[in-house]
Amino acid sequence: MGKIFPAIMPEHEAFIRKQRLFFVGTAPLAESGHVNISPKGYDTFRILSPNEVAYLDVTGSGNETSAHVAENARITIMFVAFEGPPQVLRLFGTGTVVMPGTPRWDELIGQFELIPGARQIICAGVTEVKTSCGYSVPFFDYAGERDTLRKWAINKGEQGLTDYWQQKNAVSMDGIVTPLGSRLSE
Repeated sequence: MGKIFPAIMPEHEAFIRKQRLFFVGTAPLAESGHVNISPKGYDTFRILSPNEVAYLDVTGSGNETSAHVAENARITIMFVAFEGPPQVLRLFGTGTVVMPGTPRWDELIGQFELIPGARQIICAGVTEVKTSCGYSVPFFDYAGERDTLRKWAINKGEQGLTDYWQQKNAVSMDGIVTPLGSRLSE
């Protein structure tokens, strides 16, 4: 059943590298705020060390993860085996938002394929890894990546994306200004 580790072990890394989908969970400090769980696809996740991970965050209908991480840094990333032996793996830690044009962005971006609509990198310092059985998780077959977001971002163009970010990604649904929103208002 469940086991706890202080860092990503080699067997965890092997499991993570096989996954095509992960989920990110965050919440604001306010009790009345929304707990957010976001599914993430594409080849956007990187293990930087046994205690640090990052993913390239692409444009979405909101920007809750960024707002929450900037406000309080709490983050959980979850991987689930939909193929092969059952397993759930969670990475608990503290996050940071890395914006384009910063030294940290320049340091990290070479590890990713720059996807149209990429808006930031979310990094997480991993403080705990927890594995659990996943016995009730059903099997699903991977059919491929959707190209909808890539096409949408290309069609929007640079100015269209900036306008969209200002309208939909600058402030969270709980009214928290995101790092992207702060940058756009400069």
